[in-house]
Amino acid sequence: MGPGTRAQGAPAGGNVVPPPLLTSLLAPDAGDRADALTVAGRSLSREELLGAAGAVASRIAGAASVAVRAEATPETVVAVVGGLLAGVPVVPLPPDAGPAERDHILRDSGAELVLGEDVPVDTAERGSWSGPEADPEATAFVLYTSGTTGAPKGALIPRGAVAAGLDGLAEAWRWTAEDTLVHGLPLFHVHGLVLGVLGALRTGCRLVHTGRPTPEAYAAAGGSLYFGVPTVWSRVVRDHAAARALAGARLLVSGSAALPAPVFRDLEALTGQRPVERYGMTETLITVSTRADGERRQGSVGVPIRGVRTRVVATGEEGGIGELEVAGPTLFSGYLGRPEATAASYTADGFFRTGDIAALDEDGSHRIVGRASTDLIKSGGYRVGAGEVENALLDHPAVSEAAVVGLPHEDLGQEIVAYVVADGVSERALIDFVAGHLSVHKRPRRIRFLDALPRNAMGKPQKKLLPPL
Repeated sequence: MGPGTRAQGAPAGGNVVPPPLLTSLLAPDAGDRADALTVAGRSLSREELLGAAGAVASRIAGAASVAVRAEATPETVVAVVGGLLAGVPVVPLPPDAGPAERDHILRDSGAELVLGEDVPVDTAERGSWSGPEADPEATAFVLYTSGTTGAPKGALIPRGAVAAGLDGLAEAWRWTAEDTLVHGLPLFHVHGLVLGVLGALRTGCRLVHTGRPTPEAYAAAGGSLYFGVPTVWSRVVRDHAAARALAGARLLVSGSAALPAPVFRDLEALTGQRPVERYGMTETLITVSTRADGERRQGSVGVPIRGVRTRVVATGEEGGIGELEVAGPTLFSGYLGRPEATAASYTADGFFRTGDIAALDEDGSHRIVGRASTDLIKSGGYRVGAGEVENALLDHPAVSEAAVVGLPHEDLGQEIVAYVVADGVSERALIDFVAGHLSVHKRPRRIRFLDALPRNAMGKPQKKLLPPL
């Protein structure tokens, strides 16, 4: 480590065997109740979930990978658990994905079947599965993540990484079977699916997925542990009655983007407690978090969870601030079919380059202070690659140039704004065009028409020179 590097977390301790993923889920003494899992008002017991998932596992055993349209339904959970039981990698499909995005994910992942379409998924069906637990190094999920350019890449998430991450968070948050977890987050990424579903199944706690993360639904759920993104929490604090109804909760967790200071303060004022913030990426899962018994400071995402090591490699521009790099058992095993991209994402000594700029406080807490690239937009809890939206815009015959940026927005964190050079097309037509080709949440909220984009001598658009809206 050079003089500009500060590190946190435990040092490497030899070869650590990753824990099996399904041990807690399949434990014979696991507690059960008729409403152990509730999604959008429909409930299943753990026994019912495992029976339906066993039927799915029997049908897909031996497949290279399977996809599931990850809607907020009990069927999605059954399909995912069925894939995990059978040891078949699961590829979640965003339910609002346009045909181009869906086709790319299916083609790139090589998913042989779409559960719920090619293979029936019935919560009332019962089947038994007695196959062996897959190796912890085997892939549990292929999660597609938006980079700064081009189409999404498939991140290979090992089963052992999921287990290690959830166990580390259970320790940090004192998360037990006595909790009731409440959230309404999408089930096609780490926050909603891995933390928000598998976390509940692994700890044995009750899960209430509200379908949509509305303040009213959160208030009515009666949870002890709540997950949300900043957009959710900003809406909660605007509904004072709903926010006050969360006063009995043990932990309010925020992630996926920085929680604005006013929302942090309002949550404390209305609920009587400060929220817990945490940090992670698709490629790393959740690596850093404020602990349940630790100090909760606005802007701080806490310290590494068990087994994770972090370091901040200073840029030289400002002391103590630099790119955050992460190592440990929660990391992905690479980008599917992209060895060059995988190699480029790691340092020579095995740390993952997050691309986020961080600072370490004196007590070892992390603050995420920016993004190394300006082209990754965090809007409403989603990470959206500007390049992907630009490519969609350029597919329209009337568009000759496009540049997409994220601009500050009080509700979404950032809103997606496109600058385009086009002829004979309206703003609404272009917004609808992108929404029809990509996930709806990736559409631009506003479009500015220009005669030409500012470019450098190499012809690359200069986004910092784009005019204000």
